[in-house]
Amino acid sequence: MQSDLQKISDHWARAYSCKLNGTESFKLSEEFKRLIALTTPGNSYSYIVNLLDMSLEYLSDSASIFIGKALENIQLQDLMQNILPSEVEKIKLKSQVISQFYTQFLNKQEGLDYKNIFSYRMQDAAGCIRTMLYQAIPLSLSETGTPAYVLCIQTDVSHLKITGSNAVSFLHINGGPSYFNVDSATASFDPANCDSQNFNELFTEREKQIINKFTQGLNARQIAEEMHLSIHTVKTHRRNILQKSGCNNTTELVAKCLSSGIISPGLQ
Repeated sequence: MQSDLQKISDHWARAYSCKLNGTESFKLSEEFKRLIALTTPGNSYSYIVNLLDMSLEYLSDSASIFIGKALENIQLQDLMQNILPSEVEKIKLKSQVISQFYTQFLNKQEGLDYKNIFSYRMQDAAGCIRTMLYQAIPLSLSETGTPAYVLCIQTDVSHLKITGSNAVSFLHINGGPSYFNVDSATASFDPANCDSQNFNELFTEREKQIINKFTQGLNARQIAEEMHLSIHTVKTHRRNILQKSGCNNTTELVAKCLSSGIISPGLQ
C-alpha cells in the first residue's frame, strides 16, 4: 500500500509542485483559522496544504482524533496512511481527474471558483471504518492558474450509509456551471462523463425535503409520519425522485446528492 500512496504523492508533485515557482504565498490570519473552525464542526477535520512542497500550513485540532497522533507530529503523509487499501486506486484516479480539471480544463482565472468533492473510506486511530466526504477549495493560484494553497475539509458521513463511488464533483461556488458526479474510471476529466442535469434544479423543494429525510435513515412510513403526509404520497415522491435522478435505490440517491452538494453532510 505504501508504494500505491507514493504514486498519489508523485502525481501531485507532477501535476502541481513542478508547476509552482517557489514564490507562492498565502497569508493565514487568525481570523481565517477561526472561520475554518466555525465551518467544520462535529465529526470532521480540516487542513491547508501547500502544494509547492506538500507541507501542511494549518491543521485543525480534531485531526488528532482521526489520525491518533499529536497535532504537531502529523504530516500530510499521515493523513493518507489511514485510507483503506481498497480505496487507494480510486483516489489516485480521482486525483488525476481533479488535476486535469484545474490545470487543463479551466481557464487560469477560474480555479478559485470551484471546489471538488468526493467520498472515500478510511480506518481511524481506534480501528473504526469511516466513510469520509472530502471537499477541497483552492485558496490561491500561481500565475499559470495552478492551485498553490488548498483548503481541505474531511467530514465523517458514515451515518448516511452510502456506498463507494468513482464519482468526483466540481461545484462552482458563485453560481456558474458545475460538473456533477464525473466518472473517474478513465483517469481523465471529460464533461461528457458527468450527470447532465444539475441536481439543485432537478428536484422540487418538497422532493429535496424528502431526500433529506432519507439521509437521516428514515423509511417511507416514518417520513410520512414526520411530514404529515400519506405513505402513498411519500412513495410516489420516492419513485419520481429515483426516476429523475437515474438511481436504483435511495442509498445510491443519497450518495449522488451528497457528492453534488445539494444535501448537507449532517454533522453529528
